Amino acid sequence: MENEIIVGLDIGTTKIACIVGQKNEFGKIEILGSGKTESIGVKRGVVINIEDTVTSIRTAVAHAGEKSGVEIKYVNVGIAGQHIKSIQHRGSLIREDADMEITNEEVEKLISNMYKLNMSPGEEIIEVIPQDFIIDDEDGIRHPVGMLGNKLEANFHIIIGQIAAAKNIYKCIIKADLEMADLILEPMASAEAVLSEEEKEAGVALVDIGGGTSDIAIFQDNIIRHTAVIPFGGDIITEDVKEGCSIIRRHAEELKVKFGSALASENSESEVVAIPGLRGRPPKEITLKNLASIIQARMEEVIDHVHYEIKTSGFEKKLIAGIVLTGGGAQLKHINQLMEFKTGIETRIGYPNEHLAKEVPEDMASPMYATGIGLVIEGVKRMDSEIKKSRGNIDKFSDKPNAKKERKKSRGSQGTGRYLEIIKKWFEDAN
Repeated sequence: MENEIIVGLDIGTTKIACIVGQKNEFGKIEILGSGKTESIGVKRGVVINIEDTVTSIRTAVAHAGEKSGVEIKYVNVGIAGQHIKSIQHRGSLIREDADMEITNEEVEKLISNMYKLNMSPGEEIIEVIPQDFIIDDEDGIRHPVGMLGNKLEANFHIIIGQIAAAKNIYKCIIKADLEMADLILEPMASAEAVLSEEEKEAGVALVDIGGGTSDIAIFQDNIIRHTAVIPFGGDIITEDVKEGCSIIRRHAEELKVKFGSALASENSESEVVAIPGLRGRPPKEITLKNLASIIQARMEEVIDHVHYEIKTSGFEKKLIAGIVLTGGGAQLKHINQLMEFKTGIETRIGYPNEHLAKEVPEDMASPMYATGIGLVIEGVKRMDSEIKKSRGNIDKFSDKPNAKKERKKSRGSQGTGRYLEIIKKWFEDAN
């Protein structure tokens, strides 16, 4: 079967990025084209203006379509924002016959039961991730299928989100004349792009510093153990620079990107940068040391929040691979040194070239594209596992003109697929 083209659409606070890719014969991801535009209708990862967001999506998708020569219809969209939270929960199942082997169906049933948990009004479960299984009080079991026992239990990591936020994203996609192939949790997508399997197994905390939010995902034994969203990102630093230096926002952003540093001690008083004055006013001179101390003060606050999340997860001492920083905010000079200094945990910057083919455009290997590239990688993964699951269905549908649509209908209703079904159903009922 030919390699399907997968499109990732990262609807961020500062930018909207659309990335078109496919898997090559070596299992690596080839980027066929990309488009990026300023995001004007999103705040802290949540859509606050539908029309502005639709305009930005259309622009980014048009650029990506032009560069890749692909007509874009289906997109894998990331979901993030401060409304995302997670809980730990234990579920159990009393088996009908203890002498029969535990089946896949029973494990699926235990996972499905978790979706029936009572949520606060307006909240829905996005993803249920089993941590470990317990059979007749024997814990630490990773693969229960085939074993015997009376009672099957499991500890779950459950990710919850506001359904209204997802409905608004879905509405933007439909209004931009696109279809949502999948809705993917952004920290998971970023992890796919920048972490290696060894790191996920050893224990690692991924910190994706975006414009409006910073996402955290902690992995150990190849399982996602903890997720959190902190409602601070690069934008709040720009605001501080704007206030602290009494300059306009555009100049503050340029100053942060070109000359900003997260460590004041690394800059000298003698290094000065001049900002053009507003109409008829003289230029403003700012020392790089002063700029860095403004950035450092706010960055330390973000790091304190990150460190708190790592500590509450209970995995602080188990992070053998340390912290991996990615997202646009990870491009700030000396940020990894500050993170190490504040947390005492080894830190590296994560570039999304872990799974990319060699001849990828240089600018694509930047941490700011980690989520967009991760959405393509995760989309490819999900497509592969769907194809494996529905080999029979593919043969059944391949003669039909709408084979792709039929295949979409035949997918299971677990995880974000289920979350997406709820939103689609709401949208159909509303119309």
